[in-house]
Amino acid sequence: MERFADEVIIEVSSGSGGNGCAAFRREKYVPRGGPSGGDGGRGGDIVFTVRRNLRTLAHLRYKHTFKAENGNDGEGAGRYGSNGADMIIPLPPGSLIRNIETGELIRDFSKNQDNFVFLKGGNGGWGNIHFKSSVNQAPRKALPGKPGQTAKIKVELQIMADIGLVGFPNAGKSSLLDRFTNARPKIAAYPFTTKIPNLGVLTIDDKDIIIADIPGLIEGASQGAGLGIRFLKHISRTQALVFLIDLSQDNYLDAFDVLLNELGTFSVDLTKKKRLLVGTKTDLPETEGRLSELAAKYPAEEVMSISVFSGEGIKELSYAFMRLADSKDADADIADEQPDEDIDIDDFPEENE
Repeated sequence: MERFADEVIIEVSSGSGGNGCAAFRREKYVPRGGPSGGDGGRGGDIVFTVRRNLRTLAHLRYKHTFKAENGNDGEGAGRYGSNGADMIIPLPPGSLIRNIETGELIRDFSKNQDNFVFLKGGNGGWGNIHFKSSVNQAPRKALPGKPGQTAKIKVELQIMADIGLVGFPNAGKSSLLDRFTNARPKIAAYPFTTKIPNLGVLTIDDKDIIIADIPGLIEGASQGAGLGIRFLKHISRTQALVFLIDLSQDNYLDAFDVLLNELGTFSVDLTKKKRLLVGTKTDLPETEGRLSELAAKYPAEEVMSISVFSGEGIKELSYAFMRLADSKDADADIADEQPDEDIDIDDFPEENE
């Protein structure tokens, strides 16, 4: 199976601050030199950054622990310790970070793709140079560095696309994606050929439209049947949905109802998105007349037809995709996500005290 990961649990730790130094000047001709211990360096931060060339969380699958560098200790002669290097963790667009205990959203990288400092490193300890006073000319006190912070978090990926292709296995989703874009999904004449979401870019009049081919759904997918349940969440961030109905199948008149029911059971918001019904495989003789029957059953829906094999309706469908991608439907956004907030590290039980 292809390397695809859309959920990982990782442990992240910021660096501890370096210790302050207790030292004294010992140069020749400088009797009774004063304190000269430098401060410790600051520990490195845990920083998340968005990389547009990433499409999955596979790079986090086998490394579950990430730690920033500790700050270096201070030294004599007033030398300060160097700061620890930050641990920068790249994520694909559309990633979410959640509290592993409560499921609370910490950061949504589809709404804010700036670098996010999640855990700050500990401050360095003061050297004894800070403790000199008129009554204590030779302080031997120096402070240790502050410890870093540790947290376990869940990183999720929800694919961001303009158009999501929805349909039963072998409805022609991968073939359409292959025809429209430079994506090369696996295509074969057996169910569940697509086991991971595929992305492609359709370019029309200098406009790029991102299309997601979601693994085929079956009845009961919202309760865990088949392969679709794992990937239903990826449809939530699409601008519009295109339902592909295989007109060569006997259930062509009921397919849309089943698919819409599965989406609504998973999230009612999915049923509110802009959508289009597309009858596929019109080059086959058994599909004759079935498009008219499909359109008659759903008079309130926009219905089109295509044949990837013959090219019939492909150009018209591409411009329909552009129209759907341009539509701004505020109701289509999933509203169950919390707003971006920086969650206090006290919410995590694994924090180092």
